[in-house]
Amino acid sequence: MDIEAGLDLTQSFLIVAEELNFRRSAERLHIDQSALTRRIQKLEHMLGFALFERSTREVSLTPAGRSFYEENARLLFSYSQSVKAARLVAEGKTGTLRVAYMAFAATELMPSAVLRFRNAYPHVAVNLRYIRTQGQKLALAHDEVDIGYMIGPFDHSDFHSLLLANDPLYVVTPKNHALLHKHEIRPADLVDCDLILGDMIEWEAYRWRLNEMFAAEGVPLNIKLEASNTLALLGLVAAGLGVTVYPESLIGFLGRSVEVRPIMHPNFRIQTILVWRRVNRAKSLRHFVEIAKNLPARI
Repeated sequence: MDIEAGLDLTQSFLIVAEELNFRRSAERLHIDQSALTRRIQKLEHMLGFALFERSTREVSLTPAGRSFYEENARLLFSYSQSVKAARLVAEGKTGTLRVAYMAFAATELMPSAVLRFRNAYPHVAVNLRYIRTQGQKLALAHDEVDIGYMIGPFDHSDFHSLLLANDPLYVVTPKNHALLHKHEIRPADLVDCDLILGDMIEWEAYRWRLNEMFAAEGVPLNIKLEASNTLALLGLVAAGLGVTVYPESLIGFLGRSVEVRPIMHPNFRIQTILVWRRVNRAKSLRHFVEIAKNLPARI
């Protein structure tokens, strides 16, 4: 007997075991009572033991029949629950979404999207990981994360990308620095400044973009110190050891120990993009992208 036929027989048995009445069970199954009787007899023959004790007045389960019913009822419930759970995942209402982000998205873009996503889909677990831009590309390619906030641009046939912000760049200086006396600060004004930048291990993509922008203006970068994190960079600037360059998204979080001025040049901007694999069709991912897309843009 094939599996499908065995499942049909077992389903018929479960209904009879619930009703303990062949007429009502046949009505539920939309078959003749005689056909139902034959199904039960066939199942009993296949199993090698009786499932029901029958009399002219009542039907009851045998001890073996009760054991068979309880086990199959448990399996059926487990199957039903697994179908419901899988359906919720398919609909993007549960499961896990793995989100990577870099520093420029950490203050506003990522938290705002996660907040709205959690409110809309509270049963989807959001797993956040801080990963620099180059590392995110590898993590996405190896299916270690589902979506990432990174420095753009990034064009690749295997990935979708969405521009979320195109932040102007600012020079960050110590208090009373000479640059602050200028009416406007342009890229050429930084030619004689000691620069303090993030190191190439953690700030690689950002450093490349800065190099491209300043090189296009013929301004060499006079890098005197490097640091791996934002707090160290700010501490070094505040101590008077040099100046640094930050995107507008971080300006509101710098504190009072430094001063900031915009760099007046239309090309001195840094992109923050959202990237995900084209082959990832999870609805939870699509829901997150829609939420991130509909946040107020900084472009």
